[in-house]
Amino acid sequence: QVQLVESGGGLVQAGGSLRLSCAASGIIFSINTMGWDRQAPGKQRELVARITVRGGTHYADSVKGRFTVSRDNAKNTVYLQMNNLQLEDTGVYYCNAFGGGSGSWGQGTQVTVSS
Repeated sequence: QVQLVESGGGLVQAGGSLRLSCAASGIIFSINTMGWDRQAPGKQRELVARITVRGGTHYADSVKGRFTVSRDNAKNTVYLQMNNLQLEDTGVYYCNAFGGGSGSWGQGTQVTVSS
């Protein structure tokens, strides 16, 4: 089993930046892909970004060019650098990790973008 702990959320003005971090522990050798989902108020959870163990990335169209996902395999940590944040980026951001036929999610961290 993999445990994930997110940090770095908060309140930021539109156009600002935040960096989220997520540290994995437990059965980490099984992890291949890590990433982030988010859930805005009243909406379904959606994929934000994914990164494979070899560094291949995938982004939602809505964040391309503004968000960057990265990982430090030595630290078992995945990051999400969010620039030019917009009001619609507000939501709870969940870290996730997939591998060995299973997936794990963190508890989530709140990101609030104000005008």
